[in-house]
Amino acid sequence: MSDTLQYPFLDLGAANAPQLPQIEQAALRVLRSGYYIGGPETAHFERELAAYAGTEHAVGTGNGLDALRLIFRACIELGLMCPGDEVIVPSNTYIATILAVTDCGLVPVPVEPRLDTLNMDTSLIEQALTPRTRAILTVHLYGRVCYDAEMQALADRHRLMIVEDNAQAIGARYADGRRTGALGRAAAFSFYPTKNLGAMGDAGAVTTDDADLAQAVRALGNYGSLRKYHNIYKGLNSRLDPLQAAILSAKLPGLEAENAHRAALAAVYERHISSPYIVKPLYSDSGDMVWHQYVLLTDRRDRLRSFLTEHGVGTDIHYPVAPHRQPCMADWAHGPLPLAERVAAEVLSIPISSATSVSDARAIAEIINSFPG
Repeated sequence: MSDTLQYPFLDLGAANAPQLPQIEQAALRVLRSGYYIGGPETAHFERELAAYAGTEHAVGTGNGLDALRLIFRACIELGLMCPGDEVIVPSNTYIATILAVTDCGLVPVPVEPRLDTLNMDTSLIEQALTPRTRAILTVHLYGRVCYDAEMQALADRHRLMIVEDNAQAIGARYADGRRTGALGRAAAFSFYPTKNLGAMGDAGAVTTDDADLAQAVRALGNYGSLRKYHNIYKGLNSRLDPLQAAILSAKLPGLEAENAHRAALAAVYERHISSPYIVKPLYSDSGDMVWHQYVLLTDRRDRLRSFLTEHGVGTDIHYPVAPHRQPCMADWAHGPLPLAERVAAEVLSIPISSATSVSDARAIAEIINSFPG
């Protein structure tokens, strides 16, 4: 569909074009190196990521879901959690957040979102706690920090671990200047190609200041082994390969510019979208939002989406089915989650990436404003 649209939702070829020479050099360097699993390129990117996030350790993984799974597996192996323990999760998130919890035999306990941020409402966490709660899994959804002093105080008071799902918010900063990825006990990153920092395939990572946790994550992702043919855990194969690591290292210096461009597009949308049929996302230019997605709310979502397609604007839906309504989660016991269901029925994402220009954003805003309802 994007080939026929004047304003495609995301054109990865165009988005990567400015850095293509550096990407090609990185790929050629790996091809010539003879290191195709692990090696210096992966170690180099791990050091760069830890420095960028502001943590002591970073461990590459095969993808973002595995990064989360490995954090919880490591916590279980280290005796910090047991199967059957509960983890607070947002009711409005991508299914991977929940799968990481259930895959480890843990129980996700959903908390509803705020409608202005679409992030978990931190004021509702305490009423969801039980004696089996061991962690808060906070998701910085769409690129917005979901962490505050209230969450940290609650975690400290109840001796809970904070784990970050940082798949969408690399580069975002909390009010005290710390970046996402350094706010909790550990954080999971995804470098799926559509992310603000995207690889050329699947890739992920874990960041943490906890040396024991980092070592357990590394071993678990390497068949449970820290040295060849000596398996201390029943692990899996989830390693960041050097080709993706080298590409990510090549692209990392451009991340701040990417985030700044997305912020400029969000500012255009904030100023120029004025349709009475749409609720815009809470605007922020303070660095706590890196605009992985620009997500509108409208009770006329399907009509608006068709209208935009007809006028050359690509869109996407993040996400059309709430996790608790997915067929695979039919046995998930929880109370009513009306806000998550409302969000799933009303969200619509419009173009926001380096492949979209500021003039494109103005034109898209004008098209949205012409929507007849």
